[in-house]
Amino acid sequence: MKDKRTMLQYHIMLSPGIILLFIFSIIPMFGIVMAFQDVVPGKKIWKQAWIGWDNFAFMLQIPDIKQVVINTVLIASMKIIAGIVVPVAFALLLHEVRLSWFKRTVQTIVYLPHFMSWVILAGIMVNILSLDGIINQIAGLFGADPVMFLASNKWFRHIIIWSDVWKEFGFGTIVYLAALTGINPSLYEAAEIDGANRLHKLRYITIPGIMPTIVLLTTLSLGNVLNAGFDQIFNLYNPLVYSSGDIIDTYVYRLGLVQMQYGLATAVGLLKSVVAIILIALSYRLAYKFANYRIF
Repeated sequence: MKDKRTMLQYHIMLSPGIILLFIFSIIPMFGIVMAFQDVVPGKKIWKQAWIGWDNFAFMLQIPDIKQVVINTVLIASMKIIAGIVVPVAFALLLHEVRLSWFKRTVQTIVYLPHFMSWVILAGIMVNILSLDGIINQIAGLFGADPVMFLASNKWFRHIIIWSDVWKEFGFGTIVYLAALTGINPSLYEAAEIDGANRLHKLRYITIPGIMPTIVLLTTLSLGNVLNAGFDQIFNLYNPLVYSSGDIIDTYVYRLGLVQMQYGLATAVGLLKSVVAIILIALSYRLAYKFANYRIF
Protein backbone atom coordinates (compact mmCIF):
# COMPACT_ATOMS: atom_id res chain seq x y z
CA MET A 1 0.00 0.00 0.00
CA LYS A 2 2.85 2.32 0.92
CA ASP A 3 4.66 1.48 -2.33
CA LYS A 4 1.54 2.30 -4.37
CA ARG A 5 1.22 5.66 -2.59
CA THR A 6 4.91 6.41 -3.30
CA MET A 7 4.52 5.42 -6.94
CA LEU A 8 1.45 7.65 -7.24
CA GLN A 9 3.51 10.60 -6.01
CA TYR A 10 6.16 9.87 -8.65
CA HIS A 11 3.53 9.64 -11.38
CA ILE A 12 2.03 12.98 -10.30
CA MET A 13 5.49 14.55 -10.42
CA LEU A 14 6.00 13.16 -13.93
CA SER A 15 2.60 14.22 -15.25
CA PRO A 16 3.50 17.86 -16.24
CA GLY A 17 6.44 16.60 -18.32
CA ILE A 18 4.35 13.85 -19.91
CA ILE A 19 1.57 16.32 -20.79
CA LEU A 20 4.04 18.75 -22.37
CA LEU A 21 5.71 15.89 -24.26
CA PHE A 22 2.34 14.74 -25.58
CA ILE A 23 1.29 18.26 -26.66
CA PHE A 24 4.53 19.41 -28.27
CA SER A 25 6.09 16.12 -29.46
CA ILE A 26 3.38 13.49 -30.00
CA ILE A 27 0.48 15.51 -31.43
CA PRO A 28 2.65 17.33 -34.05
CA MET A 29 3.72 13.92 -35.40
CA PHE A 30 0.35 13.62 -37.13
CA GLY A 31 1.73 16.25 -39.52
CA ILE A 32 3.90 13.49 -41.01
CA VAL A 33 1.03 12.73 -43.38
CA MET A 34 1.94 15.92 -45.29
CA ALA A 35 4.98 14.04 -46.65
CA PHE A 36 2.52 11.99 -48.73
CA GLN A 37 0.28 14.88 -49.82
CA ASP A 38 0.35 17.66 -52.37
CA VAL A 39 -0.12 20.34 -49.72
CA VAL A 40 -1.94 23.52 -50.70
CA PRO A 41 -1.52 26.28 -48.08
CA GLY A 42 -4.82 27.27 -46.45
CA LYS A 43 -6.54 23.97 -47.27
CA LYS A 44 -7.44 21.58 -44.43
CA ILE A 45 -4.98 18.75 -43.99
CA TRP A 46 -7.56 15.95 -44.44
CA LYS A 47 -8.71 17.50 -47.73
CA GLN A 48 -5.27 17.61 -49.32
CA ALA A 49 -4.56 15.42 -52.36
CA TRP A 50 -2.65 12.20 -51.66
CA ILE A 51 0.37 11.68 -53.94
CA GLY A 52 2.08 8.70 -52.32
CA TRP A 53 5.90 8.74 -52.56
CA ASP A 54 6.13 11.56 -55.12
CA ASN A 55 7.62 14.03 -52.61
CA PHE A 56 10.39 11.56 -51.77
CA ALA A 57 11.09 10.87 -55.46
CA PHE A 58 11.22 14.61 -56.20
CA MET A 59 13.46 15.17 -53.16
CA LEU A 60 16.09 12.79 -54.58
CA GLN A 61 16.09 14.72 -57.87
CA ILE A 62 16.78 18.14 -56.31
CA PRO A 63 20.34 19.22 -57.24
CA ASP A 64 20.97 20.78 -53.82
CA ILE A 65 20.06 17.72 -51.77
CA LYS A 66 23.39 15.95 -52.34
CA GLN A 67 25.41 18.95 -51.17
CA VAL A 68 23.09 19.45 -48.19
CA VAL A 69 23.56 15.83 -47.05
CA ILE A 70 27.35 16.08 -47.53
CA ASN A 71 27.45 19.29 -45.50
CA THR A 72 25.36 17.74 -42.73
CA VAL A 73 27.41 14.56 -42.39
CA LEU A 74 30.74 16.38 -42.73
CA ILE A 75 29.99 19.10 -40.18
CA ALA A 76 28.37 16.69 -37.70
CA SER A 77 31.23 14.17 -38.01
CA MET A 78 33.90 16.81 -37.45
CA LYS A 79 31.96 18.14 -34.45
CA ILE A 80 31.84 14.63 -32.96
CA ILE A 81 35.58 14.03 -33.47
CA ALA A 82 36.65 17.45 -32.17
CA GLY A 83 34.08 17.23 -29.39
CA ILE A 84 35.79 14.09 -28.08
CA VAL A 85 39.48 14.88 -28.65
CA VAL A 86 39.48 18.40 -27.19
CA PRO A 87 37.66 17.64 -23.88
CA VAL A 88 39.77 14.51 -23.29
CA ALA A 89 43.03 16.38 -23.89
CA PHE A 90 41.93 19.34 -21.75
CA ALA A 91 40.73 17.06 -18.91
CA LEU A 92 44.08 15.22 -18.90
CA LEU A 93 45.97 18.52 -18.71
CA LEU A 94 43.69 19.93 -16.00
CA HIS A 95 43.95 16.70 -14.02
CA GLU A 96 47.67 17.29 -13.64
CA VAL A 97 47.11 20.70 -12.02
CA ARG A 98 47.64 20.52 -8.28
CA LEU A 99 46.25 23.97 -7.34
CA SER A 100 42.61 23.17 -6.57
CA TRP A 101 41.41 26.83 -6.69
CA PHE A 102 42.98 27.29 -10.12
CA LYS A 103 41.44 24.02 -11.29
CA ARG A 104 37.94 25.04 -10.13
CA THR A 105 38.30 28.51 -11.67
CA VAL A 106 39.30 27.11 -15.07
CA GLN A 107 36.46 24.58 -14.97
CA THR A 108 33.94 27.33 -14.28
CA ILE A 109 35.26 29.60 -17.04
CA VAL A 110 35.27 26.92 -19.75
CA TYR A 111 31.85 25.64 -18.61
CA LEU A 112 30.10 29.03 -18.92
CA PRO A 113 29.50 29.01 -22.74
CA HIS A 114 27.50 25.79 -22.32
CA PHE A 115 24.71 27.80 -20.66
CA MET A 116 24.51 30.46 -23.38
CA SER A 117 22.14 30.15 -26.33
CA TRP A 118 23.38 30.31 -29.92
CA VAL A 119 21.54 33.60 -30.32
CA ILE A 120 23.92 35.23 -27.83
CA LEU A 121 27.01 33.35 -28.96
CA ALA A 122 26.27 34.06 -32.63
CA GLY A 123 26.17 37.78 -31.81
CA ILE A 124 29.57 37.48 -30.14
CA MET A 125 30.96 35.52 -33.09
CA VAL A 126 29.67 38.06 -35.62
CA ASN A 127 31.31 40.91 -33.70
CA ILE A 128 34.61 39.06 -33.42
CA LEU A 129 34.72 37.91 -37.05
CA SER A 130 33.30 40.97 -38.80
CA LEU A 131 35.43 43.13 -41.10
CA ASP A 132 36.17 45.54 -38.24
CA GLY A 133 36.24 42.79 -35.59
CA ILE A 134 39.17 42.01 -33.33
CA ILE A 135 40.50 39.18 -35.55
CA ASN A 136 40.80 41.42 -38.61
CA GLN A 137 42.20 44.26 -36.48
CA ILE A 138 44.98 42.02 -35.13
CA ALA A 139 45.66 40.63 -38.64
CA GLY A 140 45.78 44.21 -39.94
CA LEU A 141 48.65 45.00 -37.55
CA PHE A 142 50.73 42.48 -39.50
CA GLY A 143 49.68 43.86 -42.86
CA ALA A 144 47.05 41.23 -43.72
CA ASP A 145 43.96 42.15 -45.70
CA PRO A 146 40.59 41.91 -43.89
CA VAL A 147 38.65 38.68 -44.43
CA MET A 148 34.85 38.21 -44.46
CA PHE A 149 34.98 35.02 -42.42
CA LEU A 150 31.21 34.45 -42.23
CA ALA A 151 30.81 35.00 -45.97
CA SER A 152 33.67 32.70 -46.99
CA ASN A 153 33.06 29.06 -47.91
CA LYS A 154 36.70 28.41 -47.04
CA TRP A 155 36.27 29.48 -43.41
CA PHE A 156 32.63 28.85 -42.59
CA ARG A 157 32.84 25.13 -41.74
CA HIS A 158 35.88 25.73 -39.52
CA ILE A 159 34.00 28.48 -37.70
CA ILE A 160 30.97 26.23 -37.17
CA ILE A 161 33.02 23.29 -35.88
CA TRP A 162 35.38 25.18 -33.58
CA SER A 163 32.75 27.53 -32.17
CA ASP A 164 30.71 24.43 -31.24
CA VAL A 165 33.80 22.97 -29.54
CA TRP A 166 34.30 26.25 -27.67
CA LYS A 167 30.70 26.13 -26.41
CA GLU A 168 30.61 22.48 -25.32
CA PHE A 169 34.12 21.32 -24.44
CA GLY A 170 33.77 22.60 -20.86
CA PHE A 171 30.85 20.25 -20.24
CA GLY A 172 32.76 17.32 -21.74
CA THR A 173 35.82 18.17 -19.65
CA ILE A 174 33.80 17.88 -16.43
CA VAL A 175 32.53 14.44 -17.51
CA TYR A 176 36.06 13.18 -18.17
CA LEU A 177 37.40 14.76 -14.97
CA ALA A 178 34.71 12.83 -13.07
CA ALA A 179 35.90 9.66 -14.82
CA LEU A 180 39.51 10.46 -13.89
CA THR A 181 38.63 10.79 -10.20
CA GLY A 182 37.23 7.24 -10.34
CA ILE A 183 40.66 5.73 -11.06
CA ASN A 184 42.11 3.93 -8.04
CA PRO A 185 45.02 6.07 -6.63
CA SER A 186 46.85 2.92 -5.50
CA LEU A 187 47.53 2.16 -9.18
CA TYR A 188 49.57 5.36 -9.47
CA GLU A 189 51.41 4.60 -6.22
CA ALA A 190 52.30 1.12 -7.45
CA ALA A 191 53.44 2.54 -10.80
CA GLU A 192 55.71 5.07 -9.05
CA ILE A 193 57.28 2.29 -6.99
CA ASP A 194 57.99 0.47 -10.25
CA GLY A 195 59.70 3.57 -11.63
CA ALA A 196 56.98 4.79 -14.01
CA ASN A 197 57.15 8.40 -15.11
CA ARG A 198 54.18 10.64 -16.01
CA LEU A 199 53.98 9.44 -19.58
CA HIS A 200 53.97 5.81 -18.48
CA LYS A 201 51.17 6.49 -15.95
CA LEU A 202 49.21 8.38 -18.60
CA ARG A 203 49.57 5.59 -21.14
CA TYR A 204 49.03 2.55 -18.92
CA ILE A 205 46.68 3.85 -16.16
CA THR A 206 44.95 7.13 -16.96
CA ILE A 207 43.87 6.58 -20.56
CA PRO A 208 42.74 2.95 -20.00
CA GLY A 209 40.87 4.18 -16.89
CA ILE A 210 38.71 6.65 -18.83
CA MET A 211 38.50 4.58 -22.02
CA PRO A 212 35.01 3.15 -21.15
CA THR A 213 33.69 6.72 -20.80
CA ILE A 214 35.31 7.76 -24.09
CA VAL A 215 33.86 4.73 -25.90
CA LEU A 216 30.43 5.30 -24.36
CA LEU A 217 30.20 8.98 -25.31
CA THR A 218 31.64 8.28 -28.78
CA THR A 219 29.17 5.54 -29.61
CA LEU A 220 26.21 7.52 -28.28
CA SER A 221 27.24 10.54 -30.34
CA LEU A 222 26.96 8.46 -33.54
CA GLY A 223 23.21 8.98 -33.30
CA ASN A 224 23.77 12.69 -33.96
CA VAL A 225 25.54 12.27 -37.31
CA LEU A 226 22.56 13.92 -39.03
CA ASN A 227 22.19 16.65 -36.38
CA ALA A 228 24.73 19.29 -37.35
CA GLY A 229 23.15 22.01 -35.18
CA PHE A 230 20.25 24.02 -36.59
CA ASP A 231 20.39 26.83 -33.99
CA GLN A 232 24.07 27.49 -34.51
CA ILE A 233 24.09 27.49 -38.32
CA PHE A 234 20.77 29.34 -38.63
CA ASN A 235 22.17 32.22 -36.55
CA LEU A 236 25.49 32.36 -38.40
CA TYR A 237 24.94 31.49 -42.04
CA ASN A 238 23.84 33.53 -45.05
CA PRO A 239 23.19 32.80 -48.77
CA LEU A 240 26.88 33.27 -49.62
CA VAL A 241 27.84 30.13 -47.65
CA TYR A 242 24.94 27.84 -48.54
CA SER A 243 27.30 25.58 -50.53
CA SER A 244 29.43 24.86 -47.46
CA GLY A 245 27.08 25.42 -44.52
CA ASP A 246 23.55 24.50 -45.56
CA ILE A 247 22.44 21.39 -43.63
CA ILE A 248 19.28 19.28 -43.74
CA ASP A 249 17.56 21.19 -40.91
CA THR A 250 18.17 24.64 -42.41
CA TYR A 251 17.20 23.31 -45.87
CA VAL A 252 13.92 21.99 -44.47
CA TYR A 253 13.31 25.35 -42.79
CA ARG A 254 13.74 27.22 -46.08
CA LEU A 255 11.62 24.75 -48.04
CA GLY A 256 8.80 24.70 -45.51
CA LEU A 257 8.55 28.15 -43.95
CA VAL A 258 10.15 30.35 -46.62
CA GLN A 259 9.12 28.66 -49.90
CA MET A 260 5.92 27.10 -48.40
CA GLN A 261 6.64 23.65 -49.90
CA TYR A 262 5.24 21.92 -46.83
CA GLY A 263 4.93 18.44 -48.33
CA LEU A 264 8.47 18.35 -49.67
CA ALA A 265 9.92 19.81 -46.46
CA THR A 266 8.07 17.19 -44.39
CA ALA A 267 9.41 14.41 -46.65
CA VAL A 268 13.00 15.59 -46.19
CA GLY A 269 12.55 15.91 -42.42
CA LEU A 270 10.85 12.50 -42.19
CA LEU A 271 13.64 10.76 -44.11
CA LYS A 272 16.22 12.38 -41.82
CA SER A 273 14.28 11.25 -38.72
CA VAL A 274 14.08 7.64 -39.96
CA VAL A 275 17.83 7.52 -40.64
CA ALA A 276 18.52 9.18 -37.25
CA ILE A 277 16.43 6.53 -35.43
CA ILE A 278 18.44 3.77 -37.16
CA LEU A 279 21.72 5.46 -36.17
CA ILE A 280 20.56 5.90 -32.56
CA ALA A 281 19.59 2.21 -32.34
CA LEU A 282 22.97 1.26 -33.84
CA SER A 283 24.90 3.51 -31.44
CA TYR A 284 22.92 2.09 -28.50
CA ARG A 285 23.94 -1.44 -29.46
CA LEU A 286 27.56 -0.35 -29.90
CA ALA A 287 27.50 1.36 -26.49
CA TYR A 288 26.21 -1.87 -24.95
CA LYS A 289 28.83 -3.96 -26.76
CA PHE A 290 31.90 -1.81 -26.04
CA ALA A 291 30.98 0.01 -22.79
CA ASN A 292 28.29 -2.26 -21.29
CA TYR A 293 25.88 0.70 -21.29
CA ARG A 294 22.16 -0.03 -21.13
CA ILE A 295 19.10 2.03 -20.31
CA PHE A 296 16.56 -0.81 -20.51
